[in-house]
Amino acid sequence: MNKQTKSIIIGSSLGGIVYAGIMAGFDFINGQDFRIWKFLWSFFFFGVFMRFLIHYNLKKQSKKKKNE
Repeated sequence: MNKQTKSIIIGSSLGGIVYAGIMAGFDFINGQDFRIWKFLWSFFFFGVFMRFLIHYNLKKQSKKKKNE
């Protein structure tokens, strides 16, 4: 596995976990119970979103380095 793939996986996973944790915290503050499916859905949805953003940014940076 190359460095770019590792950074995409780690970044999207961390982003998904943080987002899902914050959403679970908001639910807890509002008096709702912890729902594992909502946590997993938030983790997956935001993780996929972050994957596309990280991939786009790394691709853009590599093109910029090639042009220099």
